Amino acid sequence: MNWLSRLEAIEALEDATFDEGLVAEMERNAERARSRSLRFSSPTFKEYKTEELSGCGKNSFPAFSITAGECALNCDHCQKKILEPMIPATKPDMLDRKVRDLIMLQGLRGFLLSGGSNRRNEINYDRFYPVIEGLKRDFPFLQIAIHTALVDEPAAKRMESAGVDSAMMDVIGAQETIRDVYHLDRPVEDFEAALAALCGTSMSVVPHIVLGLHYGRMLGEPAAFDMVSRYGIDSLVLVVIMDIYAKAGTFATPDRHEIGRMFMESRERLPDKKVLLGCARPAGMHKRVTDAYAVMAGLDGIAFPAEGAVAVANMTGRTFEQEHSCCSIKTGLGEGADSTGKALCAA
Repeated sequence: MNWLSRLEAIEALEDATFDEGLVAEMERNAERARSRSLRFSSPTFKEYKTEELSGCGKNSFPAFSITAGECALNCDHCQKKILEPMIPATKPDMLDRKVRDLIMLQGLRGFLLSGGSNRRNEINYDRFYPVIEGLKRDFPFLQIAIHTALVDEPAAKRMESAGVDSAMMDVIGAQETIRDVYHLDRPVEDFEAALAALCGTSMSVVPHIVLGLHYGRMLGEPAAFDMVSRYGIDSLVLVVIMDIYAKAGTFATPDRHEIGRMFMESRERLPDKKVLLGCARPAGMHKRVTDAYAVMAGLDGIAFPAEGAVAVANMTGRTFEQEHSCCSIKTGLGEGADSTGKALCAA
């Protein structure tokens, strides 16, 4: 049976509709997908459980916001709501205390540091760097990821010197999207300059591209792929725009088959880099189809995989592992996972 027929036999996908030509193209590139290991990430900043995989009860990889729920940009797609589930840490001593408590009580292995930006899409982390230095000194195993926003070379070097392991930033390839969605008066070139500054450090650089960011339609994604392909990034994270945070009626849900084609394009543009599907994407059957396309296209990881993703991995002959950490953090199968690839809790 071909892949399309085998997809129809997967219970979680029995009501799904796939693009026949796209699935056939993915099947023709099956060996490329099978040659890449697949990582299912279930970071602990939200509860997660499917019939195939489950999350970890320990808070082993939380997200902290240094601005609590505040952000000066208030972008159309987010409206600050993405900050709400994060743990507030508005003062350095708050971050230090909360991290140390979670290490002792819940076996914390790492965390994401984030926050709302100013009107220039910058986040001032400087007063938190002594805390990061102290935490890395006392707990060398701790993996720290940071949402950088836009930075210059000195700011990137300060992050590196503090001990940040992974740096993440959104890459936008269309000036119209920067202006209309982000309400930001900065050129596309500033995003590339920030990416170059981060890649000039020893940190793992993990840019993010939001598919459908321009109100649900593709606009700057190919240019963003071109941008990240020019630098020595560790991996690329793709997320899909969701309208749940936006003002009603302003964002369309991107076509799931067009998303699948973007997965194929990213895989072709970055053949030697890891391309991951991050946390954000529309829910329901859209997510199940999106995740199936991600597996078949040969993406290297999926955060919070939908029902059916494991079955598609088995269908395509791809081996997988599960990690209870942010997909942007470098981890591997080892302590915390069993021999079948199913991860155990970190503590």
